[in-house]
Amino acid sequence: MSHPRSHPVSGTIAAGSCIASPYQSGTSQLRVLLPTDLRPDERVPVIYVLPVEAGTENRYGDGLAEIQQQGLAAKHRVAFVAPTFSQLPWYADHPTDPLIRQETHLLKVVLPFIERTYPVRAERSGRLLLGFSKSGWGAWSLLLRHPDTFARAAAWDAPLMLDRPGKYGSGPIFGDDATFARYRVSDLVRQRAEPLRGEPRLILTGYGNFRDEHTRMHALLDELQIPHIERDGPSRKHDWHSGWVPEAVELLVAPQP
Repeated sequence: MSHPRSHPVSGTIAAGSCIASPYQSGTSQLRVLLPTDLRPDERVPVIYVLPVEAGTENRYGDGLAEIQQQGLAAKHRVAFVAPTFSQLPWYADHPTDPLIRQETHLLKVVLPFIERTYPVRAERSGRLLLGFSKSGWGAWSLLLRHPDTFARAAAWDAPLMLDRPGKYGSGPIFGDDATFARYRVSDLVRQRAEPLRGEPRLILTGYGNFRDEHTRMHALLDELQIPHIERDGPSRKHDWHSGWVPEAVELLVAPQP
């Protein structure tokens, strides 16, 4: 595992740190963006910017580059971390292939590396999740499966009501129906309804391709009396750069009510 020689210059994206993980088939990368003018003893929250593509592919844009362009690290005094995954990321552990363990890679490799290497808060309140499309699904499933690890998750234009594996390249990652069932977001919100009836921890912003999925999830959360933050639109292009990121970040870091 490689370590950066020093922290990245504040407000610039660190060159990718290469990480050898027993849970991925290839070398993974981490890019980090820190806020400006950090005090020597300052520890800041982290927003994990979850990718929608394998490796360094960028058909749908570059989330960390968008965040840098918008100046969000300096504005909110939050660190942003963009990991990569060897296979299409659905944030699940394959039932038989030890090299497709995306959830475990994030929890056991990425988080510990970031928290021992950078001046960030190593506690639930300091760990936030941001994603769209399949990584919006991933943000919510990670929080719902690990509510003591993550504080909030924001999803934009995500297929949150997906009920079986197969669509959008999900089949080879989940492996079988039984594994998918453990990650099904609509089931997880039912299972976690009681502990989620405090402060809003789930954030659901606008749409491009999946408005119906958002509408149905919003209705389910209301039925379960789970407080959440919901924005119905505006419609935007299904891309990191279509204008939805600043609002989602703002909602993630907003003070608790």
